[in-house]
Amino acid sequence: MGDTSSSEDQVRRRAEGKCELCGAGDELGIRPVTSGAPDSSETSERSVLLCGVCHGQVEGALPLDAKHWFCLQEAAWSDVPVVQVVSYRLLHRLTGEGWATDLIDQLYLDEQTLDWARAGLEASDGDARPPTVDSNGTELADGDSVTLIKDLDVKGAGFVAKRGTLVKNIRLTDDPENVDGRVNKVAIVLKTRFLKKAL
Repeated sequence: MGDTSSSEDQVRRRAEGKCELCGAGDELGIRPVTSGAPDSSETSERSVLLCGVCHGQVEGALPLDAKHWFCLQEAAWSDVPVVQVVSYRLLHRLTGEGWATDLIDQLYLDEQTLDWARAGLEASDGDARPPTVDSNGTELADGDSVTLIKDLDVKGAGFVAKRGTLVKNIRLTDDPENVDGRVNKVAIVLKTRFLKKAL
C-alpha cells in the first residue's frame, strides 16, 4: 500500500482541484470507493475527489437532487474508472429520471470497471431500506399525492401549511421518513408521519 498523503495528492492532481463529478471547487474531500474494487496497489485509483454537495448525496446524508446530477451526463464519460463507477452507481439510484435511464443505456464501461460498478450496486441492495410509508402505514411512491394531517410551520418560508392541504407529485428521498413536495409553490421536505396518501 502506498503513502496515504501521496495518494491524496495524486487524486487532487488528477482532478485538477475540482469535484470529479460536478466540477465545483468547494469543500473538496477524498472519498474511497472500495466496495467491489479490483485489487490494486494504488489507493488513488480507488478514490474520487468530491465537493461537499456531491459527497453528502453520494453518502445518503442529503437527498438526491436530480437536477444537480445532470452533471453525470459529462462525468460518466470520464477516462477515470473510479469516476465511471461512482457515476454508474448514482445513475442507478436515479432510474426514476428518464435522462438517467437513457444515459445508463448509452454508457460503455470495460468489463473490469462494470464488474466493480455492479458489485457496489449489489452491496447497496443487500442493505435494503425500509419502504416509505404514510402515517397509516400505506406505502408511498414517486408521483403520489398526499394530504397533510396537521398544520405544519414551514421554517424559512414564512407560512403554515394547513391540515388538509393536498400535495401532488411527491418525490421519495433516500430517507424513508421524508418526501419532497411543493406547498404554495415552495419545494419543501415533508415528514411522512404527518402525511396521508390521497386516494
